[in-house]
Amino acid sequence: MSKYLILIIEDDSTIRKFINASLTTQDYMVKEATTGKEGISLCMSYSPDVILLDLGLEDIDGIEVIKNIRNLSDVPIIVVSAREQDREKVEAFDMGADDYITKPFSVAELLARVRVAIRHSQKNKPKAIIKNNFDYKDLYIDFDKRKVTIKNEEIHLTPIEYDILSLLVRYHGKVLTHKFIAKEIWGSTLGGEIKSLRVFMATIRRKIEKEPANPEYIITEIGIGYKLNDEL
Repeated sequence: MSKYLILIIEDDSTIRKFINASLTTQDYMVKEATTGKEGISLCMSYSPDVILLDLGLEDIDGIEVIKNIRNLSDVPIIVVSAREQDREKVEAFDMGADDYITKPFSVAELLARVRVAIRHSQKNKPKAIIKNNFDYKDLYIDFDKRKVTIKNEEIHLTPIEYDILSLLVRYHGKVLTHKFIAKEIWGSTLGGEIKSLRVFMATIRRKIEKEPANPEYIITEIGIGYKLNDEL
C-alpha cells in the first residue's frame, strides 16, 4: 500500500469525492478539507505529501491558502481549478504552487501530476551523511556501539531517543520536518507520532543539553521541525 498522503482542499463535494475515489483506488491515503482554513490546519496536522487545491473556495481564496502554506511548508501544491486565465495561473505559481490543472481533467492526468510531484519532492529530500562516529563540542556518538557520551560520560538514551538523535546527526545542518522524522522513526504521521516526537525531543534535550531551554545542539525551527547545529 502507498505510504503517500494526499490532502484535497475542495468545496465542491462531487469533485472532491471523484478525486478521492481516483486516489484511493491507487492506494493513496487521503484527507479532505472543504474550506481554506480547514485545509491549512490539516496540512499542519498531517504533513501531506501532496496538496490538491481548488482556488475558488468559499471562505478564503486559494491564492491565500498557497501563501499561508508556503510560510510553513514546502509540500508540493497542485492547483486544480476552473480558472483558465493566464493571470490566475501566474499568480498561483508566484505564490508557490508547483503545478496547475484546469477543470475538467482526466483521472490519468491527475494521477500523473501527483506522481511527478511526489517524485520531485523525494529528489529534494536531504541526503544523509554516513560516518562511524560523530564528535562535536562535548557530544560524541559511536554509531557502531550505539553509545552517546557528553564530556566522556555515557548518557543513557532509550532506543527511540537514540534513533531520533542519530537521525539528526546523520543529516546535521539540515532542517528535518516533523513529518520526515516521524516517518523515519515510526513509519507513519497519521497517529500521535508528531506529538510524541515533541515529548521525546524534550527528554533528549534534558539529557544532552546544558540548558535545555537554550539548546546548543538541537535547534527548533518553529512550525517546521528540528536540526542539529550546523556550526561544525
